[in-house]
Amino acid sequence: MPGAPARRLELLLGGGAQLPHHYVARIRIQARRKPVESIINHFPNHLELTKKDLIVKNIKRYRKELEKERANSGDKQPAYDSNYAYIDFLPTTFTLPGDYNLFTEEFRKSPSSVWIMKPTDKARGIGIFIINKLQQIKKWSRDNKMQWSYANCKDTYVISRYIDNPLLIGSKKFDLRLYVLVTSWRPLIAYKHSQGFARFCTVKYTTDVGELDNSFMHLTNVSIQKYGEDYNETNGGKWSLKNLILYLQATRGKQVTSKLLDEIDSICVHSLRAVQNLMISDRHCFECYGYDIIVDADLRPWLIEVNASPSLSATTASDRLMKVAVVGSGADREGVVGRRELMEKIAY
Repeated sequence: MPGAPARRLELLLGGGAQLPHHYVARIRIQARRKPVESIINHFPNHLELTKKDLIVKNIKRYRKELEKERANSGDKQPAYDSNYAYIDFLPTTFTLPGDYNLFTEEFRKSPSSVWIMKPTDKARGIGIFIINKLQQIKKWSRDNKMQWSYANCKDTYVISRYIDNPLLIGSKKFDLRLYVLVTSWRPLIAYKHSQGFARFCTVKYTTDVGELDNSFMHLTNVSIQKYGEDYNETNGGKWSLKNLILYLQATRGKQVTSKLLDEIDSICVHSLRAVQNLMISDRHCFECYGYDIIVDADLRPWLIEVNASPSLSATTASDRLMKVAVVGSGADREGVVGRRELMEKIAY
């Protein structure tokens, strides 16, 4: 464009030609007669969305605000049954130790229920286990000499009702990893990448309680599955999102599949809105979040967690191409989207 300053965009990946474990460390824009402007790939308080206990707290608060707004308008229906978009997307979840009494009360309402327990500050499946008895929590805390107290936050866990009726393909459980790019919180501007993938377990799923400790059946993390005897190094235990959509359209129908995709978009938007007013919206920051979604047998999506530094290491050739596209899509800071054909604006 005539008269526009010449600009050079440098993407600092590090590690030679290898993609980094974390997202882009920094983007530098150099403009003629202008100082170098550094742009960082995290917002200062992104933990409000990505720390497991904080996202639960913030989404619960957000739902209460919507329900209160609904009640004040004279509509007695709860928010998740109203004209508000789909927001009942978190499994029942409690934070331990603070919510232990509330959890035990809920557990006793359905003593045969199954729950999954996760440390709030770990990733890649570390420290996760599944229970179906209260005594298992007590035994685990004794064995690990856990001294739970409000002053000892490093031992904080979340415990969620386990989605024990997951949608299965080839009798195996899977979840979705999707990428959402946020360039501003006020106003909220977010894009969902058109590419993503499904991560499969290597062992066929069963509801047998004797298999609750089988990580290869229940946890889809590649960092766990790659050690399984049946791990497929050719496809990395993954399907592209495109292939998954084609499979669902063929087996469940286009209308149902389209509804599922709309509900997943709604999960992304409402989870962002739940923390929008809490976030520090720094114009020098952007962030690529990794959303983990599980779909149950009724094709209902559930939010599992949001990752602040989704892995960009590749396990297969197709995986590398997809992740290069994810990085490339965030390369233009003047809207942070350079390859717009790969991005869909989901919030503004």
